[in-house]
Amino acid sequence: MIPVGNRPILEYIVEALVQNGVKDIIMVVGYREDTILSHFENGRRFGARIEYVEQEKQLGTSHALALASKLLSNEGFLVVSGDNLIDSRLIGDLLEKREGTSMVVTQSEIPSKYGVVMLDKGKVASIVEKPESRVGNIINTGVYYFESNILQHFQDREPSVEMGITQTLSPIAKEVGITPIKTTGKWIDAVYPWDLLRVNSVALEFHGQGINGTIENGVTIKGPVSIGAGTRIRSGCYIEGPVAIGEGCDIGPNVVIMPSTSIGNGTIVEPMSYLNNCLIMSSVRVGSHSHLSHTVLDDGVRAKAGLMAPVGVSYSRVDRELFKLTDVGALVGQDTLVGSRVVISAGSVIGAACRIEDGVKVSGNLENRSVVV
Repeated sequence: MIPVGNRPILEYIVEALVQNGVKDIIMVVGYREDTILSHFENGRRFGARIEYVEQEKQLGTSHALALASKLLSNEGFLVVSGDNLIDSRLIGDLLEKREGTSMVVTQSEIPSKYGVVMLDKGKVASIVEKPESRVGNIINTGVYYFESNILQHFQDREPSVEMGITQTLSPIAKEVGITPIKTTGKWIDAVYPWDLLRVNSVALEFHGQGINGTIENGVTIKGPVSIGAGTRIRSGCYIEGPVAIGEGCDIGPNVVIMPSTSIGNGTIVEPMSYLNNCLIMSSVRVGSHSHLSHTVLDDGVRAKAGLMAPVGVSYSRVDRELFKLTDVGALVGQDTLVGSRVVISAGSVIGAACRIEDGVKVSGNLENRSVVV
């Protein structure tokens, strides 16, 4: 449900399915299921018919599929992960090219974070989940077409430990004869926090032009820009798309918004600020004379005047791996309060509900509820 391009990732998935005529959808829900149910309801608003299955304990995708199988008929079906951005072309390629049980695959520069697919004579020989050493760069996207008879391999497993679909498939891959499907469609995954910027940028490609708010005199709008109802763009603003601005926002005057920026509902961007390639979520306040580039501000962030979060080169260590980041600004967590004249160094990750006092320079990562004075 993380919003990119002002829409939850899961909404793009539903849209991709419906555009290919797949309208009967079963969602397996658990953590924060109320958020998903209240947004999608019965699916009618999205052109779908959605049913829900609750996974009370998070025992992996294999267990999730076993639970969903109770609502499946004796026909083939698709399985799609709920946290990857995909487009209709990917689903179309799978439906067009499938041969029996099939799996959409793609190439990755960081295959160690996925299930690496080993091929033999045009079929999947095995799937190595998150290998410690490099064994290939073709990965499983988590998008499948299954024949109904494969369900017995999931239903027969004891749900006592967490297990993914790939762990169930790997030992039976040769027996089942899984066909790898290469796609020309989009598949974007957010493995690390800074990946949200890339996902947001791609999501904005799905948007077109749509001006529903109030545009004052002296505003320049270029390229595909969508503006929600009740939003006011004040005089002197310059907006270059692709940009998506939600409902009930107040922007400007004299604010510059550059491409690949999305702004959520109820957000205020005060005068003389500059946003470039940013993901600004809902109910955020950006103080005047702020400069944000390649930056993520989560829901409820409040920043006073003069916040500086420039893009730059930084290094980040995650899971014992050191990453060199060349196009990342700041990532600021939900409900964080930022004082005036604060500078946040490139690559810094600020946790939720932090408080940063006036005039501070932040470099590095902050845990949730940190206070910087």
